[in-house]
Amino acid sequence: MTQTQEGAGSTPAAEGPERYDAHAIQERWLPVWDSLAPFRSGAEGDARPKKYVLDMFPYPSGDLHMGHAEAYALGDVVARYWVQRGFDVLHPIGWDAFGLPAENAAIQRGLDPRGWTYDNIAQQRASMRRYACSFDWDRVLVTCDPQYYRWNQWLFLRMHEKGLAHRRPSLVNWCPNDQTVLANEQVVDGRCERCDTLVTKKKLTQWYLRITDYADRLLDDMAQLEGHWPDKVLSMQRNWIGRSTGADVQFRIEGREEPVPVFTTRPDTLHGATFFVVAADADLAAELAAGAPADVQQEFAAYVERVRAASDIERLATDRPKTGVFLHRWALNPATGERLPVWAADYVLADYGHGAIMAVPAHDQRDLDFARAHDLPVRVVVDVRGEDGEPLPDPAGTGVATTGDGVLVNSGPLDGMRKAEAIAAMTQLLAERGTGAAATNYRLRDWLISRQRYWGTPIPIVHCEACGEVRVPDEQLPVELPPAEGLDLTPKGTSPLGGASDWVNVDCPSCGGPALRDTDTMDTFVDSSWYFLRFCSPQRDDVPFDVAEVERWLPVAQYVGGVTHAILHLLYSRFFTKVLFDLGYVTFTEPFLRLLNQGMVLMGGSAMSKSRGNIVRLSEQLDEHGVDAVRLTMAFAGPPEDDIDWADVSPTGSAKFLARAWRLARDVTSAPGTDPRSGDQALRALTHRTLHDAAQLVEGFRFNVVVARTMELVNATRKAIDDERVGPGDAGVREAVEAVAVLLSLFAPYTAEDMWAQLGHEASVARAGWPQVDPTLLVEDTVTCVVQVQGKVRDRLEVPPGIGQDELRELALASERVQAALAGRGLRTVVVRAPKLVNIVPA
Repeated sequence: MTQTQEGAGSTPAAEGPERYDAHAIQERWLPVWDSLAPFRSGAEGDARPKKYVLDMFPYPSGDLHMGHAEAYALGDVVARYWVQRGFDVLHPIGWDAFGLPAENAAIQRGLDPRGWTYDNIAQQRASMRRYACSFDWDRVLVTCDPQYYRWNQWLFLRMHEKGLAHRRPSLVNWCPNDQTVLANEQVVDGRCERCDTLVTKKKLTQWYLRITDYADRLLDDMAQLEGHWPDKVLSMQRNWIGRSTGADVQFRIEGREEPVPVFTTRPDTLHGATFFVVAADADLAAELAAGAPADVQQEFAAYVERVRAASDIERLATDRPKTGVFLHRWALNPATGERLPVWAADYVLADYGHGAIMAVPAHDQRDLDFARAHDLPVRVVVDVRGEDGEPLPDPAGTGVATTGDGVLVNSGPLDGMRKAEAIAAMTQLLAERGTGAAATNYRLRDWLISRQRYWGTPIPIVHCEACGEVRVPDEQLPVELPPAEGLDLTPKGTSPLGGASDWVNVDCPSCGGPALRDTDTMDTFVDSSWYFLRFCSPQRDDVPFDVAEVERWLPVAQYVGGVTHAILHLLYSRFFTKVLFDLGYVTFTEPFLRLLNQGMVLMGGSAMSKSRGNIVRLSEQLDEHGVDAVRLTMAFAGPPEDDIDWADVSPTGSAKFLARAWRLARDVTSAPGTDPRSGDQALRALTHRTLHDAAQLVEGFRFNVVVARTMELVNATRKAIDDERVGPGDAGVREAVEAVAVLLSLFAPYTAEDMWAQLGHEASVARAGWPQVDPTLLVEDTVTCVVQVQGKVRDRLEVPPGIGQDELRELALASERVQAALAGRGLRTVVVRAPKLVNIVPA
């Protein structure tokens, strides 16, 4: 086994205390690592192959918590492993520093969000250093620094030039508590993801990014990620984009010149449409209601107010009573010419399709519930059969819509056709008549990025009465936030920036006349949608990122973070990457090649929260058990994607194990560089098998198994040291302990570094290199075969790995212990699973 020694430097004396003291070890090595900077990346002339490992950067809401402890422990294993494997690893860190939490906290305390944010960053940075994260501290970024958000603005302007950034009035998600708009992705179960307040609707003029232009590519490019991203994440993104195919059908409204388009996935059921529904909060509903009798107009106005107070989730709930207002208008069915009553209702959303639907109550449950509530007709047009082959009962009587496949009936030229054929036939018929065409619809909506809050990136647009929307010239970037002093940051529905008159009032960059800055700030997900590019050249002040450096490092080889960002951050990052590809700034279309999602850290089966009284403070755990014990516990608790219940794990046990491992290095008496080939062969074989398997396990994210295998190696090495036939001077013992130190460098860097020094090596073990595995030692001379009689283990046989079934059967039956268990009885069955199992069932 060979070791490569890089980054050698000053090492504390190997002669240390006899007792394992985690805190003393931490104090001993932190300053050494600060001096050595073993994880500095991208040095000129560094010929090692490149690999980019990235953890989702944190929000500076306070000190690190238990969730951070898990995420950064796991990401650190990956980064440290690839350094040991001989890669130049880019592993940077920064802070996602804009947003509502800092602003709300500052308001509560009467502080400037800047001070609050930067104080928390300083605290987290110190904790990350203590936690021994393998970050390249020369590559740090903070998104609220003007030198960073300048490039948010630059990217926005490029999208504006391309037509991807636009401003329009529309109904938006409104958080009454935070007094700001939310993107659809930021509404969870009808509530604000930040403060859990029920979200309402409000009509505002807002900025959007046209992510819908990339819907097909966002879906189709997932083929690049299959097998490399969790299936759950890919499914969540596919469902969110929600591509569906069907037809746009043009309905005429009596008294209205322009037809109303309706998207439907089932144009074959047009003959079953018995009424027409418009989203109550859509502009079309207000237009149609304007021609209704006065009492209907009043009823409609009151109804719309109630609808706007409900969330989309509430409106779409299947058990919600189906309410609506008949608008005294009629739509004409383009397939039959039949007059259909037009209703405004809450179970149709203004931003789905075109905000209107044809209602086919016999074959859609929500339409049927509405029809039954308002005594509207129900017409069966699909003959759906049960398992017995008999027609299902008429939905008008049962109240249960028939939604399965079947044969078309009561549908004129479509009668006798099945679904696929009928859809194609009706779509063709509509196209020939000029009343419809094949279409694709998406659940995905354009990304609303306007926020009516202070602590965010100002939108670099000036509004001029003469020139309209004017882009701020690149040379005038960044448009910096004005000081918070003197501004009322309290949420009130309009941006606090409107109160900064000296900042708002500017000369138009185009005509020089009086103009006003846009007072909205950008959604903070803009900050995190491209930050991984900035890490390649965070000090550049002339470009957002160095294209050559991006080409050198990206795409990100391994991304680590929580599944809570499966839709928002990851989807937006993929969108930004595709835009930048189209603009010619990057040569790849997916930013993250592999994704690892970690679970949550719970306490007593529940998420930690002050209200539950189950908060576990990371700082207290580190003080009590030491950094390495906490990190090792996180890795050993189970597969990374599983939740960890801190009540069920044992950092105390981890600390005891680390002390046992550390003592091995104290006991080794052979000199550094001793040829291991003369060492104990059984221990050497275990060492090499452990190293071989550990590499595969780390790359498969089976970190807990790597820890378990390392524990086995520690136990075996202790036995060898205590065995007078082997002893502490054996060359195989040194080899094993050095392997333990390298393995532990992934999980418990302080302990590993101290062991490395005790073994006579210079720092840092993090750059020691992965020990070379001897393939001849991976061959097992024998394997243990378990022999069972009636399900009970009666013997264990050491047999060759390649033993045949017949030979193994005879050996098992010849065993004295097996013969005793059989007690002269005959045999009913002998099941042989060579080479590891024989199961005997007596007659």
